Amino acid sequence: MKQLVLAIDQSTSATKAVLFDHQGKLVAKVAVPHRQYVNEKGWVEHDPEEIYHNLHRAVHDVLEHAGIDGKEIVAAGLSNQRETTVLWDVRTGEPVYPAIVWQCGRAQEICNRLQSQSTYVKHASGLNLSPYFSAAKMNWIVEHIPQAAALQRQGVLVASTIDAWLVYRLSGGKCVKTEPANASRTQLMNIKDQRWDDGLIHLFGLDGCIFPEICESDFCFCMTDFEKALPVSVPLHCVLGDSQSALFAQGCLQPGMVKVTYGTGSSVMMNTGVACIASEDLVTSVGWRMHDQFCYVLEGNINYSAATIQWLKEDLRLIQSASEVSSTAEQATGNRDVFFVPAFSGLSAPYWCPSAKALICGMDRSTRKEEVVRAAEESIGYQIQDILALMERDSRLPITSLRVDGGPTRDAFLMQFESDVSQKEVWVPDLEELSAQGVAYGAGLGVGWYQAVDCFRHDYKAIFKPRMTEEERKMRCGKWKKAVRLAMYYSTLEKEEI
Repeated sequence: MKQLVLAIDQSTSATKAVLFDHQGKLVAKVAVPHRQYVNEKGWVEHDPEEIYHNLHRAVHDVLEHAGIDGKEIVAAGLSNQRETTVLWDVRTGEPVYPAIVWQCGRAQEICNRLQSQSTYVKHASGLNLSPYFSAAKMNWIVEHIPQAAALQRQGVLVASTIDAWLVYRLSGGKCVKTEPANASRTQLMNIKDQRWDDGLIHLFGLDGCIFPEICESDFCFCMTDFEKALPVSVPLHCVLGDSQSALFAQGCLQPGMVKVTYGTGSSVMMNTGVACIASEDLVTSVGWRMHDQFCYVLEGNINYSAATIQWLKEDLRLIQSASEVSSTAEQATGNRDVFFVPAFSGLSAPYWCPSAKALICGMDRSTRKEEVVRAAEESIGYQIQDILALMERDSRLPITSLRVDGGPTRDAFLMQFESDVSQKEVWVPDLEELSAQGVAYGAGLGVGWYQAVDCFRHDYKAIFKPRMTEEERKMRCGKWKKAVRLAMYYSTLEKEEI
């Protein structure tokens, strides 16, 4: 009987079920999208129950698609969107409020109140004080939802990222556990000792909440049959935040190795080994903690990558589908001084300006939709290069190449521009589902089904090398930085100044 590992990749836009064979090759996958709830204030939410339902639907459908009955599954792993926050009743698993998505900036006022403690927060958690992370989102729910406050007083309110809630449900309510990669993104875990930090918990008004036990990333979290989708229960033997999972799958196991995940937003992540490197502009997180491996990472996140392309398609209607973006950008022959700063929900790393506003600048009469699309594509590359430059500076580790993953890696224009603006080789693997593959490897290694020597071997469908001259690169990066400063300055203008 052919044996397989089942990976669940619960991302911002969809929940995927992916099957991998003993060589780490993808056998079948199914993605079930969930609704994005965005209100007039720009608040972003998901329905946790819809996500849980979709998880089981994806598992059922991928087994059907592969033509198997589930007896072939030896283990399962879970990767997840990270800072997205769920508060729930430990007795029932029922969420007290929709999941607040990592993109949502509604908790900025809470961060403003705590600004005097920002140095302490950064030192303890490794993360800049920001509504991007989970702690301020948790505080917002407790302050604004009476049921949450009542459950907190009773000591039965769990505050977690979405992985712990899914694990709880998959375990039939028996398991309240997470792992260090996800825990480190809440802004409540002490980055040095990898335990929940009482000082941070008190600062964010979360005393009385239950926090999941922090286990190793390849711990056997529970046995599950995915609500009878499988004929027998299998071990859920690895959980990782999606970006860390992709780093693991890419084989970035040595200090100085870097990967870029292009998704709704982008995560740029460097393995720094056992060195917990402090950075003023980037954040420090845990990569993973497994029985034979441990690493810290430096990371910078940008809010809008594929989401920028989605905006071009759905709101501006400049393209009909995301597949058109590369060819449309290639057709831009006019003004090269058009710059687009996608600060729709402010700017995160490395600028940390939540009040910044999105803008397009430098247009003249020759500017057409092609130039705007090109500027949108280039904005992704510029933001990533700004993070790479800081990584090299703070880690003192040279970056020779970028391992990339995610749907936008199909975009040849973007990949070539990334190589040009960073002056690095960009390696694009055949497989796009790296977040799923990472936890498949973790789960398979955890049960002894994979051997490390069999993992981390990739075929690359393309390697992009720099073509842009250094003089042009410096000139264009300089103009980009001016556009960023303008986006940051715009929000400071008073009405009478305009």
